[in-house]
Amino acid sequence: MLVQFASMTIEIRPKYRYTYELCRGYEAQGDGTPDFVVQVTDEDIAREETPGGKHPLPYLESLAIYRRICREALKYGAFLFHGSALSLDGQAYLFTAPSGTGKSTHARLWREVFGEGVQMVNDDKPLIRVTEDGVYVCGTPWDGKHRLSCNCEVPLRAICILSRDSKNHIESVSPKEAYATLLGQTYRPKAPLELMQTLSLLDKTLSSTALYHLHCNMDPSAARVAYEAMK
Repeated sequence: MLVQFASMTIEIRPKYRYTYELCRGYEAQGDGTPDFVVQVTDEDIAREETPGGKHPLPYLESLAIYRRICREALKYGAFLFHGSALSLDGQAYLFTAPSGTGKSTHARLWREVFGEGVQMVNDDKPLIRVTEDGVYVCGTPWDGKHRLSCNCEVPLRAICILSRDSKNHIESVSPKEAYATLLGQTYRPKAPLELMQTLSLLDKTLSSTALYHLHCNMDPSAARVAYEAMK
């Protein structure tokens, strides 16, 4: 199976059908030469299981495949970031926070408030691609339980850390202030060289991207407060 996203052409060789279904809409056009080939082993699949977990093997294979893709993507200037990314007016806004804080809920508020102008880039595990022309957020098939993504690349306008509060207010933060939180949301490979590549790409992203901290409730006004500050 040949797929394209984040300016990469990738040949995937899954053992199970699940990954084929997952990647619908991301198929490569024509018979292009892949930048790299991904095929995982049974051992790779087994390592994706969580302690005490009983996930289906096809699902675990898809995780192993994406892990391998993300490691290869470092060579092409892209790294995996955990967050919900959307675009509005041709600019991408990336929201991140620990699981359960409400990233997807906040993205839904943007869709409710701003309507069809909002496009979901990726609701869970986008790739961030660093280029000489700027930083882009890229859609991928690994897009969360609601399957919200598009096969697109959008210039990254801002990264916003979310935390819950009774009132909505937003503040600009420095790379130093945001670093620990954003590092925690970045996939960090164990191999030393790949880890160094990841940290370098993260540093370049933070140095060229506006950073914010949004204290928010689940009222639609939270979306307007965020947008007015970050646009």
